[in-house]
Amino acid sequence: MPTLRASAILAVFLAVTFALMPVQALGVLLGLPYRRSLPHAYHRFVASLFGIRIRVLGEPIQKRGTLLLANHTGWLDIVIFSAVMPLSFVAKSEVADWPFFGTLAKLQRTVFVARARRSETGQVRDTIRERLANGETLVLFPEGTSSDGNAVLPFKSALLGAAAGETGMIVQPVSTAYTGIHGIPMGRENRPLFAWYGDMELVPHLWEALKAGPLDVVVEFHPPLTETDRKELARQAERLVRNGHIRALAGTLNSKTRPPITQP
Repeated sequence: MPTLRASAILAVFLAVTFALMPVQALGVLLGLPYRRSLPHAYHRFVASLFGIRIRVLGEPIQKRGTLLLANHTGWLDIVIFSAVMPLSFVAKSEVADWPFFGTLAKLQRTVFVARARRSETGQVRDTIRERLANGETLVLFPEGTSSDGNAVLPFKSALLGAAAGETGMIVQPVSTAYTGIHGIPMGRENRPLFAWYGDMELVPHLWEALKAGPLDVVVEFHPPLTETDRKELARQAERLVRNGHIRALAGTLNSKTRPPITQP
């Protein structure tokens, strides 16, 4: 049954994705308004298809340029964040060259960062600053890599200068935690079924995640930060995200948690 379920999900995912790719490509090419909203609707569908139930705490800042600083557990984070609200991502430049997934990243108007080239950091900061000034929401993963989902890694501050101290721009920390599988609290040993990190191959990991079954996720939006020093901004965001991650894994959620935005 798990293999049959995964096969059916994958078939529907590929059919819908290939059908929408040229539509989104046209929207990006012509600068049409739906180029922002279509990825959001698409990922809400994908989250429901994959069986990802997302619970949201706190309020995301909307209708203003916002840089979200989040912990990173793997490729599922892209689906999860995009299902919550319209946004784009800041990702390492290698992602652009990935077959299929690199194309999807480009279609979502990802900002690519060549981390090995310090000379390009300033240019990327300018691009991020411009996108934020235009009222967009961008997600940056300051850990610089993905983790096994059981802890938050230290935040790096290199790209935070794009928003630190900038008038009218907002930095909002947001934590994610993979908390359950088949409606049952998830232990440390099961989190790598969904967390993609280290030397894991992407496609085999995706297949095993689909076979594993429905996933429960908690996303918590924390109060925005106004710190003007990028290093202090990284420290404050890391503290808020780590505390939110710990609360979610411990099951000590706010009683005002909203209903899941997706239902498997």
